[in-house]
Amino acid sequence: MATIITAKRLACLLLLGLFLAVACTQRQESAVSSPWQVDADTASAFDLDQIEQAGELIGLTLSGPDTYYDYHGRHLGMHYLLCEQFAAHIGVRLRMELCRDTAELLRRLSAGDADLIAIKVDTTDTLLPGWRIGNGKQLLAQELTAWYRPQMMEEARLAEHQLLNRQRVSRRVNAPMLRQGVISHYDELFKRYSRGIGWDWRLVAAQCYQESMFDPEAESWAGAKGLMQIMPSTADHLGLPRSQITDPEQNLAAATRYLHELEHEFMYIHDRTERQNMVLASYNGGIHHIRDAMRLAERDHRNAQRWDDVRQYVLRLKDPQYYRDTLVHYGYMRGNETADYVDRIRARYQQYTRKVRQ
Repeated sequence: MATIITAKRLACLLLLGLFLAVACTQRQESAVSSPWQVDADTASAFDLDQIEQAGELIGLTLSGPDTYYDYHGRHLGMHYLLCEQFAAHIGVRLRMELCRDTAELLRRLSAGDADLIAIKVDTTDTLLPGWRIGNGKQLLAQELTAWYRPQMMEEARLAEHQLLNRQRVSRRVNAPMLRQGVISHYDELFKRYSRGIGWDWRLVAAQCYQESMFDPEAESWAGAKGLMQIMPSTADHLGLPRSQITDPEQNLAAATRYLHELEHEFMYIHDRTERQNMVLASYNGGIHHIRDAMRLAERDHRNAQRWDDVRQYVLRLKDPQYYRDTLVHYGYMRGNETADYVDRIRARYQQYTRKVRQ
């Protein structure tokens, strides 16, 4: 679902644990071949000591599955995770900024806007053979070299793979219906709060089953909690105290406020069903990614207000020719999960409408 990104998450702890689990060798004391180069021979006025004092390492990269992307409120990508690990090593936070292309990466690094470039090595690109340290930051380069082990890249890749393929939500498995004519223990709450936003309560119930299987204690690897899997940062945005995030009524009340907020962003879509599909997709994949897909659909003379058309571009945002398009502002997306999310909710909603009265 769409979230407000915070620097520290439960997922950070999971990732650090995974890095430890997959690391199988000790750091070598001898010099190793590093994937970076330093822009200049002269010392920088803002080197490692100043970075540590400022408490922030600034990196530049491009969007992509191996570099950097947002996934359910967590920044991922092999190179991002490696930078995050190094930032933790020197005791600072990481701020990663996206650039549109290689030229922008080099220009901003040269201008001193960042400390390093972290990007997938591309042997066909003679401008950027790999990571790059800017503006003569010799001490930063030395610290990286002392810390880095060649197997770290593969460890980061494996850690991310394990994270993405582990059970995404820890929850009790409940039946899709409690009994004939009754969907769940929370039907009265669905009716009460769905009425306030003008939604069919059975559609919200179908979404809730997709999110948590009606388990109020469900928790995702990224830290989303409760019936409607609300992230703590999103709870803050919605005015839901974190201490109440797993309370069924408070969680559902906040989630319907969020659905209403998202729907307001799509009020220009007159067909209510299509508008709700865009809302559901945004709840799962983030409204910015959905808007990227809509812009691509409109460019290709498809109906950007019809989910079936936009869905095709949500799926295509995993391909470089699409997520690097100038119309795309938020880069790479694991769109297959969002497309499946909407499809499953709609299919379950149809089942509920046949079996349960409104």
